[in-house]
Amino acid sequence: QVQLVESGGGLVQPGGSLRLSCAASGSIVSMDFMDWYRQGPGKQRDLVASVDRHGITNYADPVKGRFTISRDNAKNTVYLQMRYLKPEDTAVYYCHAENGGLGYWGQGTQVTVSS
Repeated sequence: QVQLVESGGGLVQPGGSLRLSCAASGSIVSMDFMDWYRQGPGKQRDLVASVDRHGITNYADPVKGRFTISRDNAKNTVYLQMRYLKPEDTAVYYCHAENGGLGYWGQGTQVTVSS
């Protein structure tokens, strides 16, 4: 079983940047996908970005061109660089790992975009 711990959330002004980190308790090399999801107030949890084991990335339309996902297999860590943040990006951001149909979630980190 893999444990995931997110960090890097906080309060940021519109137009600002944040980098989220997701540290895994074990190796992520074998993980098929490493993802970031988010859940805004009163909303469902949605996929934001994913990176597969080959480094191929995929982004939800609302964040394309602003967010970048990356994985560092040597550090067992996945990052989400967020730029040009908007108030609608406010949400709890969750790290997710998937391997062979099994999924693992972190506890989430709050991102608030407000002036």
